[in-house]
Amino acid sequence: MRMIMTGDSFIARRIPDKDARAAELRQWMADADVRFTNLEITTHKKEGYPSPVSGGTWAMASPSVLDDLKDYGFNLYNWANNHTMDYLYGGLKRTEEELDAREMVHAGAGQSLASASEPRYIETEKGRAALIGATSTFQDFWRAGDGNAYIPGRPGVNPLRYEEMIHISKEEMETLVSISNRTHLDAAKELDIKEGFLPPDPAGRFAFAGRTFKEGDRAFIERRPHPADMERLIRTVKEAERQADYVIVSLHSHEMDGVDKNKPADFIKEAARNLIDAGAHCIVGHGPHVVRGIEIYQGKPIFYSLGNFIFQNDSVTHLPRDFFEKYRMDADSSAADGFDKRSAGGTKGLGVNPFVWESVMAGMSWEGGRLTGIELQPIDLGFDEPRYRKGWPELSRNEEVLQRIQRLSREFHTEIMIENGKGYVQL
Repeated sequence: MRMIMTGDSFIARRIPDKDARAAELRQWMADADVRFTNLEITTHKKEGYPSPVSGGTWAMASPSVLDDLKDYGFNLYNWANNHTMDYLYGGLKRTEEELDAREMVHAGAGQSLASASEPRYIETEKGRAALIGATSTFQDFWRAGDGNAYIPGRPGVNPLRYEEMIHISKEEMETLVSISNRTHLDAAKELDIKEGFLPPDPAGRFAFAGRTFKEGDRAFIERRPHPADMERLIRTVKEAERQADYVIVSLHSHEMDGVDKNKPADFIKEAARNLIDAGAHCIVGHGPHVVRGIEIYQGKPIFYSLGNFIFQNDSVTHLPRDFFEKYRMDADSSAADGFDKRSAGGTKGLGVNPFVWESVMAGMSWEGGRLTGIELQPIDLGFDEPRYRKGWPELSRNEEVLQRIQRLSREFHTEIMIENGKGYVQL
């Protein structure tokens, strides 16, 4: 079986008529059995109410953009990400209806947790593949939930939460306790402990301003996958592994190592390896809008981020009032006004980061459940174009993006050979 994995498709415009770039991409992907992308936009005609918070841009486009994604040849879609609920339950419901109307195989969000977390299957000439989608980047009230005999479930995303412990020195701990005691920052908790409704914090630990701190020899943040979410994902992988020839898990994550968005967070690495151990054949990551390293774990690939396939967040035609209030703008401002303000006249943000506008597609070959090859095909998304033309992918021979992945992959002891504008992962 041949598979092609891509990163984020934040698509807000229609493919230009007779676009040669799209034709070349279709041809490059045509011989693959499985073709995956991450759908990072809601598709409806303003049928949803805007969430008070969004994934950055309130992501909404005409449902017709789904036809363009199908035209590229994609046949598997994740849509669990930090934009799934930008227009709350109405936006989610209408997006799901538009996906279903086109018979697009999608995973990661739904009308309940059971629906959002279940594997979705695609039948191909070379076998059956399963897709499981989840995201670690979301607002807490976006989590899907299950119902009971009396109350229905809650629509939303399949979540991968994480538990955090901040390690600090004894002196730093004493400073936090002093600040809390003098300011009563956590007054409600302080009173609950005093009146017996909560137990005191364990020795050497202290909850402060919604975070948990532990006394130690050095300062660092430790994050672990949430046990319940990890257990659910593992259970789902084990189900899919018995029902399909190949199991693909899509993980959308903006969390990073410190302030370096080129490196994945510790809990994502742990979760990805756990899912491979459970039976997944491939982990495909996306979210930070830049590429990250590749790990070959137990003979299976973990793509920590494939960057962008389509990126048009500055082409959304309408934005809610919340966006303009966020930037202290007049309510009658246009989307163009908002993009000017957010980017300080095109001088900061994702639009001026060249790494956002160069990426790769990963082509994989499998034989009898064994990975036999990974080819990395660079794509260019038009960094030098004006924002209303940026974001369409074009086949490229840009070895700089391959060299960046090569460097980032060394942390995982993965070697990548670069030859004639393509990368080849050494297995």
